Amino acid sequence: MTTKTEPHQPKLGDFLCFAVYSANLAFGRAYRPLLEKLGLTYTQYVTLVALWEEDGQTVGALGGKLFLESNTLTPILKKLEATGYVERRRDAADERQVRVSLTEKGRQLGRDGIGGNLVEATGLGEDFVKVQQAVAKVRDNLLRSVEG
Repeated sequence: MTTKTEPHQPKLGDFLCFAVYSANLAFGRAYRPLLEKLGLTYTQYVTLVALWEEDGQTVGALGGKLFLESNTLTPILKKLEATGYVERRRDAADERQVRVSLTEKGRQLGRDGIGGNLVEATGLGEDFVKVQQAVAKVRDNLLRSVEG
């Protein structure tokens, strides 16, 4: 027996949150073959991207940029350190802080890129920047709404 959805009940495809969530999963699938060749996960990759943007960040600052708690970020950094992409050191000025820096191998990966053009794969063409900015605005607005 099939149960019919009530006409007033929203469908999964009507939810913006699901569209963003499932797009995130699709990005992960698209990046996977490129990153597997490098032995990286998507989260490790975006961590490197954040360091290519600004090297030598504290773990706290890096976690803030990536929306990751320290207990989630630390294993990622340990793996990146073990693979030779980053190094972690106590800040000389404040021993409580740990700074994360790219190694030469990590910097070289940034210069080489990972290959593939996923901007093109989105099919957004000239709208790519507008969509990226709209999604970032939604994220920022949602964060502001729950912060107080």
